[in-house]
Parts: sequence; structure tokens; C-alpha cells
Amino acid sequence: MTDEMPAWEKRFRAPRVGLPDWAEDAPDRSLFVSNTTGTYELYAWDRASGSRRQVTDRPNGTTDGVLTPDGEWIWWFRDTDGDEFGVWMRQPFTGGEDEPATPGLEPSYSAGLALGRDGLAVVGRSTDEDGSTVHVVRPDAEPVEIYRHRESAGVGDLSHDGTLIAIEHTEHGDAMHAALRVVDLSGATVAELDDTGRGDEPLGLECLGFAPVEGDRRLLVGHQRRGRWEPLIWDTAGAGETELDFELPGDVAAEWYADGSALLVVHSFQARSELFRYDLSSAELTRLDTPPGSVSGATARPDGQVEFLWSSSALPPAVRTTSGDVVLEAPGLRAPESLPVEDAWVEGPGGRVHALVQRPAGEGPFPTVFEIHGGPTWHDSDAFSAGPGAWLDHGFAVVRVNYRGSTGYGREWTDALRHRVGLIELEDIAAVREWAVQSGLADPRKLVLSGGSWGGYLTLLGLGTQPDAWTVGLAAVPIADYVTAYHDEMEALKAMDRTLVGGTPEEVPERYEASSPLTYVEKVMAPVYISAGMNDPRCPIRQIDNYVEKLEELGKVHEVYRYDAGHGSLVVEERIKQVRLELDFARRHLG
Repeated sequence: MTDEMPAWEKRFRAPRVGLPDWAEDAPDRSLFVSNTTGTYELYAWDRASGSRRQVTDRPNGTTDGVLTPDGEWIWWFRDTDGDEFGVWMRQPFTGGEDEPATPGLEPSYSAGLALGRDGLAVVGRSTDEDGSTVHVVRPDAEPVEIYRHRESAGVGDLSHDGTLIAIEHTEHGDAMHAALRVVDLSGATVAELDDTGRGDEPLGLECLGFAPVEGDRRLLVGHQRRGRWEPLIWDTAGAGETELDFELPGDVAAEWYADGSALLVVHSFQARSELFRYDLSSAELTRLDTPPGSVSGATARPDGQVEFLWSSSALPPAVRTTSGDVVLEAPGLRAPESLPVEDAWVEGPGGRVHALVQRPAGEGPFPTVFEIHGGPTWHDSDAFSAGPGAWLDHGFAVVRVNYRGSTGYGREWTDALRHRVGLIELEDIAAVREWAVQSGLADPRKLVLSGGSWGGYLTLLGLGTQPDAWTVGLAAVPIADYVTAYHDEMEALKAMDRTLVGGTPEEVPERYEASSPLTYVEKVMAPVYISAGMNDPRCPIRQIDNYVEKLEELGKVHEVYRYDAGHGSLVVEERIKQVRLELDFARRHLG
């Protein structure tokens, strides 16, 4: 059976494991995510004995889980059919019945969680009615609300001694650029850090974690003061801030080593990443052995060993150490390798655009898929992905564009799409499309515009605003009717849309109209395939139905696939089914 399976299916079916999290006071106890059963679920791993067991087992999968510092409990988030609205549950690490972890708190969207010692928990919540709230939860006591605001906010971290809480908030109304507030367990403010008024352009902050040392009030913070993400150390006791300039191009993130003496630095540049160790006493930066490709997560264990999840476009992911060992593997089928990426730099209207290109065997021009990433604050990287591999195996070239709005190319690039949302990104995609055709890579008669989430939105918008450019469109869980999407989506995304577009649909209707795929549906010429999750809180189903109804009224060629999940599926068979449908639709309409 396996021998007869095509390589692209094997890449989806091959079991994967995520980077293991470990309990701070019991590091032999770890928690990781895997799709070993065909659905992504949580697994407990006792490193001392080598035993592993499946923690959750739900039809639509589970990926959000946290260990208590003592390793005795696993907290996991229970939503309903992928709708992201639910409650925290907990289960003993060694196994047993699940029980509510936060009795007294109603279901909500999760807005962060920090677990302390002696059963203390800090829970962030978000609802349409209450906005953002933060609650302190103690064993055998009613939850206490210590923070509330209409704008989006969330729990950043809890200090090692359990006395201080870092809250990321956007009370100033800019959901793309957060400020930080440190409070005590009563909610009283201890310290504030806010860069939003620091320069001519808005700047953001990110909580990277308190120092893992008893009584230490230092907080590691990401900032954008020099036009990119970099770390600083903020002494919340009042001793000021220490900016750390590593003289590395691109974005720099960091986390603490377990004893607080050093930082594990993740450097991301031009769609690739590498690791460093920064010694705080000597200010020495040392590169760690990291293969060319992308690091999707890294952690420094108490013995100083660094574990990281690594892959490249050609090579499947693995949990490795900087000494070269593979830490954790899932049993069973191994994913076949895929093809490496080439870098393309194309002059666009807003500056040079970086694209990642994969070519199938043979001579071009090829039928070409422009696979557009979501976010929009995200970026494609030199990392393994089963989706592009499926297209490559069927003779398509694959182009992925890190348009304006993408992360990893500086703050100005990420912030550039404001107020002309969608249209800015499509200008960059159009420039790369022109390059792909002129260079001989892409057949202009066989161009597929495809993407999921924000990429699905850009697909539908591109089909309407650039109707002569695309032969086929494939949109997964897209925004299709921007106004209806705003009114139906989860509260945190409403805040993001207000920031991106410049207000609500009632305040700036002309901007929502200009950026909505529904506005241009009459101009669509290419056949359209749309897949949508019935329980999606991010790109809700009603606004997709509005777009589809208009396609039907206009007699446009289209197909729609609705499935019982949220913003995408955690079930491998469902994902394979969707890729089959996309491949079939594209090949039928390309001829």
C-alpha cells in the first residue's frame, strides 16, 4: 500500500512531531504535538523512562497545551470543532481523567496562559461582549479578574516567583504594535513600557519572557526601535533597559537559557534562520551549529543543550540538537524529500520583493502556482511544506512571494499595507508574476493564484482586480466579503482590521469597499475554487456564502467545498482530500 502511494501523499501522511516543551522544575517531563494517528494531538513524553502516551483524542485535533512547572499536570484548550472558542482543561501527566482547569470562567477565545507554582494560573480571555480580560486563578478559589479593556490584550508571562504578570496590550488602538504593562497579582501596575509614541512611525513591543530566576524582575522584550525586531532586557524594578545590538541583518528574537546567564538567539534573514548563544556577562555572541534552512522553534534545556525544530524546502522537519543528534522522531513512514528553493529578487513598486521559487523536472515555461502565504504578518521561508511538493510532483513550478506586509524584512515592509489593504500586496505579486513570465519560468496561459486565509483573500481579490493575469484561482478559508467578515469574526481580528484599514466599515466604508473581493466579483474571469471551514471564527462562513451566491448569480465558473472544521483542518485525510480537489480543479481548467 505504501509503495503504491504517490510521494506527495507520503509527505502529508508521514508522522511529524513538534518541538517538545518541558516542565521547568521537572525537565524530564515533556509535551509535544504529533499527527501520528492521522490527527494532530498532544503527547506526553517521559524522557527518563522513554515512555510516550497520547494525551488528547478529538475528531478535529488539539494543538494548544502547556505543562505546569512541576510537570504534574498538562493543560490543554478544548474548543468546539475547531472554532477556537472554549475552556482550558487539565489532565495528570501520568494519565487520568480530564477536568476543568478554570472552574468559574466561561468559554472564550484564548488570549494567553501562564502557569505558576502551587497551582497558580494567569488566564487571558477574549470575547465579543467583554473584550480582553485577564484572570488570576488559584486552587479552590473563584477566578479574580485583574484586567479588562475593549482593545485586544493578552498574557505575556508570569515571573518565576509568581508575583508579577506581563500583559501585552493595545489600549492605544493599534493592534499591530503592542505595549507592555507589568502588574502584580491584584492588577496594580508595577511598570509600563510603551514605544507607540516614541518615533514618527508606530513601534511595537513583544514579551519574550521573565528571567527564569527566583526574585529576578528582568523581562526580555522584543522591540522595533531600529526598524526591525531585536531584543532588549527591561529591569521592571526600575533599573532601566539594556538594548542588545548583535549587528546581525534581519530580525533577531531571543529566549533565556535555563539559569538566566545567557540568551538563545534566533536570527532570521531572507527566509532562513540560524541560532546563537549570547553570554550576558561577557557580551559574547557564539554561533551554534545550525544547518542551512529554517528553525521553527528552539529551546535551551537545563544542561545547556539546545533543541530545535529544523527543516528546509528539500528536507523534512526533525527535532535536532546543536550537537547534531535527532532528539525525537515519530514512528512509521518517512516523508520523501522535495526540491530546494531558489531565491528571486524582483523590483516592485515599493522596493525589492523576495520570492522563493521551486522548479519541477524538465524545461520551462511551466504551469505555475503562486502560493500566497497568510497572515499577512508572516512570511514564507526555506522550510519543508507538503503543499508545494504536491504541485511540483505534478509538473508545476511553485512561486511564493513575501509581499509588503510580510515579516522578516523590517518594520517598514511589514507596516506598508495599511489603508490600501490587499491592493499593496497584489502589486508586489504582480511584479513577481511579470518576472516569472519574462524569465521563462512560467507559462502565462497556465497561472494559478492560490492561498489560504489571508492568502485566500488575496487570491479572490487578485482574480477580481487582475482578471487578465490569472488562469485559475484556489482560495482556502478566505476573506471574500470584507464588511461581513469584519462583523462576524472574532474580536481580536476586528481590532486588527481596524488597525489595517483605518477604522470600522461604518467609519471608512470606501476603504473596505476598495479592499473587498466582493466589490470586484463581476470582473472575475478565471474559474474559482473555494474551500471553507463551517466553524471558522477568523474567516467566517457567512461572508464566503455571500461571495459564492454572487458568483452563482453571475454565472461564473466555480466550485465550493465546505467541511466541518475551523480555520483549516488538523486531520491529515481531510487535508489530502482538499489537495486532491485543488489539483483536480486546476488540471481540468488548465487543460
